[in-house]
Amino acid sequence: MEAIILAGGKAERLGDAAGGRPKALVEVAGTPLAGYQVRRLVSAGVDRVIVSCASGQGPFFQAALAGLGAEIAVAEEPERLGRGGGIKFAARLRQSSGDIYALNGDELVDVDFSALLARHREAGGAATLTVARPKSQFGLVDVDETDVVHGFREDTQVPYWVNCGNYVLAEEAIERFPDRGDHESTTFPELADEGRLHAYRHAGLWLTVNTPKELRVAIEHVAAHPEWLA
Repeated sequence: MEAIILAGGKAERLGDAAGGRPKALVEVAGTPLAGYQVRRLVSAGVDRVIVSCASGQGPFFQAALAGLGAEIAVAEEPERLGRGGGIKFAARLRQSSGDIYALNGDELVDVDFSALLARHREAGGAATLTVARPKSQFGLVDVDETDVVHGFREDTQVPYWVNCGNYVLAEEAIERFPDRGDHESTTFPELADEGRLHAYRHAGLWLTVNTPKELRVAIEHVAAHPEWLA
């Protein structure tokens, strides 16, 4: 089993907290964000990971992700291809055919990749995406039909499902990805219209790391859950 990790992010919003590294190589408790992804993929049976990154950054990823249990190949984009284009470009380096994982390399997630793959194969679609209900950044106010406030709720989840960027893709999906651009505005809507796109519901951790504040949250989470360092 192989996987593609999208790692072209520039870490612009992280500023000095990135230390000049690509976002997927920003460290949390001494491990690059993409390193946590590789470890979880290896535990699900992945033995080869293709990193889609910017031109010239391949050696940094190979060095930072070495020794985690998977062969690391790099697909350096000759120009910015977008997320869909980046996945399609990296897929050219596959050594096997069939289903492949694809995911963002700049997040902290505990998706059960084995269960995701099982869901994909059971559904029989062209692609399966992981969806989650993230925490609301605002407190909720309970208001009735007469505009009387009855209470407040903190630390709640939004009432809708969000794509959290962890996929299993069949050959059909990859072939239909754009050479340049975003698959979520092209290929995925087409597959959805055809009934060929399925979802896997994830109720666990999903932390995006785009800002210094979000990086601190990720660091605090790993410090409170040392099993992430195993």
